[in-house]
Amino acid sequence: MRDCIDIHTHVVPESFPPYAGRNANVPWPSMAEAQACHKHVMISGKVYRTVADGCWSVPRRIEEMGAMGVGRQAISPMPELLSYWLPLDDARTMIRYLNDQIAAMIEQAPEHFVGLGAVPLQDDDAALKELHYVLKDLKFQGVEIASHVNGTSIGDARFEPFFAECERLGAAIFVHALRPAGQDRIVGPFPEQAVCFPGDIALACASMITGGIAARHPKLRIAFSHGGGGMAILLPRLVHAWKMFPKAKASLPESPEIAARRFYYDELVFEPRAIRFLLETFGENQICLGTDYPFAMGDLAPMKTLEKAGLDREMLKRIAFKNARRFLGLPAASR
Repeated sequence: MRDCIDIHTHVVPESFPPYAGRNANVPWPSMAEAQACHKHVMISGKVYRTVADGCWSVPRRIEEMGAMGVGRQAISPMPELLSYWLPLDDARTMIRYLNDQIAAMIEQAPEHFVGLGAVPLQDDDAALKELHYVLKDLKFQGVEIASHVNGTSIGDARFEPFFAECERLGAAIFVHALRPAGQDRIVGPFPEQAVCFPGDIALACASMITGGIAARHPKLRIAFSHGGGGMAILLPRLVHAWKMFPKAKASLPESPEIAARRFYYDELVFEPRAIRFLLETFGENQICLGTDYPFAMGDLAPMKTLEKAGLDREMLKRIAFKNARRFLGLPAASR
């Protein structure tokens, strides 16, 4: 299926501009050479992650997309670059640089890429200004945001103006875990991506429902990475609580299940049985292809994973590209 659209991929620029701000001890990223086609992402003098050139090289990316069976990617920043913790002026500079770098990649191969930019969500006015820039000037399809902003879940009322504007403008929103809760409780040499991301994404997803933003903005197009994490298991408990606790029911005009089945989710859960469970829980029109390219916790053979789930051809088409077109707001015949 050459029309396959991957909604979950990341970009790291080949280089970063030198820090030119006025603040002290700012964790401004830089790049250092590594072996072969890799570079080290350096933050505060330490290696944050070693990344391959698929992060920035358009030819390499297209080559590897072909091997994966993917025709088009939604490209968004590596989440650690979202910069919510930087002083606002520094964050705005970094985020504008990232968005312009993504735009430059798209310009090289517009048939292969669509943009999901970044916004400085720690400040309402700055976030709205950058949202307008990426949608209107750069012609991106939407934005990537994190599961929380410096510890405040995205379902908090302070972010409602941002989501309202996204709904008004028809922007797609892709939610990714970042600095997840529970890292201090990891036991053994397993990374936070394996242990803590599922819980953090579930908290973000639940907060959009329990805080009422999803119900008040039903046309919002929002997708959650990693299959929504633990949300598929959490949802029946939310529904039960909504039925049993009068205050919970009074706070929401609809069952949590209704909002959860309006959201989109990638199918990056690795196990065919888990993919079938996502489809059963959230609906066959809400699950999209997602690989986390080019990182190690990704799926480099997504179509093989889907085929192992025993889905019929029409269902494969929905996950591979039809649902993604709707989430991203692409024309039905877009390739």
